[in-house]
Amino acid sequence: MADDDRGGPVTDRGPAPVEPELDVPELDDAALLKALHDEHATALWHFVLHLTGGDRSRAEDVVQETLFRAWRRPAVLAQQQSSARGWLFTVARNIVVDGWRADRRRPTTSTESVPEPLQPDATDRALQAMVVAEAMQRLSHDHGAVLLECYYRGCTAAQAAARLDIPIGTVKSRLHYALHALRLVLEEMGVVK
Repeated sequence: MADDDRGGPVTDRGPAPVEPELDVPELDDAALLKALHDEHATALWHFVLHLTGGDRSRAEDVVQETLFRAWRRPAVLAQQQSSARGWLFTVARNIVVDGWRADRRRPTTSTESVPEPLQPDATDRALQAMVVAEAMQRLSHDHGAVLLECYYRGCTAAQAAARLDIPIGTVKSRLHYALHALRLVLEEMGVVK
């Protein structure tokens, strides 16, 4: 393979695409890592400590890996503080789960015990509620109101129409578009793919 004039490899399909540069404020590496650590490490460590069953050493390793991954993705840092924190918590949880799965695949000896699978707990539910609440705030008032009535208050379309004083067809239409908009917001936040 040859290189094109931009330094990338040339394939049968032409030059390889060049990744766009992100518009993120310039900070040197040390300042960026310190800012990440100062802002998020304590909350993240307490969260991970719970996920690791109190294993302080493992929790420190997971926090370090999570902050490193955030440092490698500057777009995460450009998000609002709560959105960046939600991303960090999700990444940390995934690292713990991946570690548990890797340990589970390895053969165990009679002296080793198999770790218990992670069960959803109050922390997971609280984190999910925070992420959904932030996503809901980004929706229009009409979409948020319909989702609130139908999904959180458990109203039927007819009940929601009566409470919101709009036709039932409008409730159904808004509900459809609200769910679509919510999915897009969650994708933008990096929560779903």
